[in-house]
Amino acid sequence: MCTQQIHSSSAAPAGRPEPAVPPIRAVRPAQDRRGWSGRSRRDFLVFLAMALPNLLLIGTFTYWPLINNIYYSTLDWTLGSASATVVGLQNYVTFFTSEDAPKVLGTTAIFTLVTVGGSMVLGLLVALAFNSKVRGTTFARSAVFAPYVLSGVGVGLVWLFIFDPGYGVLTWMLRGFGQQSPQWINDPQLSLVMVIVVYVWKNLGYCAVVYLAGLQSLPRDVMEAAALDGANSARRFFSISMPLLSPTTFFLLITTMLSSLQAFDLIRIMTPLGNGTSTLIYEAYLQAFGAYNRAGYSAAISVVLFVILLIITVLQLRFVERKVHYS
Repeated sequence: MCTQQIHSSSAAPAGRPEPAVPPIRAVRPAQDRRGWSGRSRRDFLVFLAMALPNLLLIGTFTYWPLINNIYYSTLDWTLGSASATVVGLQNYVTFFTSEDAPKVLGTTAIFTLVTVGGSMVLGLLVALAFNSKVRGTTFARSAVFAPYVLSGVGVGLVWLFIFDPGYGVLTWMLRGFGQQSPQWINDPQLSLVMVIVVYVWKNLGYCAVVYLAGLQSLPRDVMEAAALDGANSARRFFSISMPLLSPTTFFLLITTMLSSLQAFDLIRIMTPLGNGTSTLIYEAYLQAFGAYNRAGYSAAISVVLFVILLIITVLQLRFVERKVHYS
């Protein structure tokens, strides 16, 4: 019986190499070749509709005034005058070489450090007290937080009546013990202490509420496990609670420091002449709207304050955040 062998037509002849197979090219989707798809375009338009009004407001009321203020700081301009002279950086040189610069910068540093540290430490202690389940904590939280939302002008007027050395409440109480009231308003050192006490009291509730939210979000299983291992309350607080509260502490450090550096209303009401309480922002106010009317010089002080705020924020985000535990 004869058999016939059938060879495939695709087989290569003997002694010849097989032809190379061309590489497979990935085919891009039609929407990638066209660019944006209809959905991406709609999403971008929605983003513009939502973000553009806010960006316009921020640019109009924040960045444009900032640019103008930097320009004004290069002028020798009296407030209300129709003309001004360009002096370059002379206003900055005048400020840093003046006798008032060390006093203003020192007062700003003392006021900021004491108010930030006092508000955060006392706020944490109050938050620990509020974290316990006892009666009346809801009312106490509201009472402590209330001063933070009150007007700084109203708070300053009330406390000014308390500290007044002639007819204040504190004076009346000290006279009952046969003591004389200190000259809180007239003494530069005591006036700074007075403003610091009032500012810490006003912002204490804010730090307490934020710390309380952080304490209530701590994992209970970790705390219970530490208690079962024999750790006392102090050890649990410093070894577990404080590291887990580092994001809250970092947030409060930034917000309270920026707020303290820009504190104005209490200083303006309680010490109108800035007797020992002239921080950078209040010194800028006095130079522009006080007896000097030096608008260009005041703008230079404002720019110095802006640079300090920017440097502090960058340093905190760059170095302090490294010690924050987010998990």
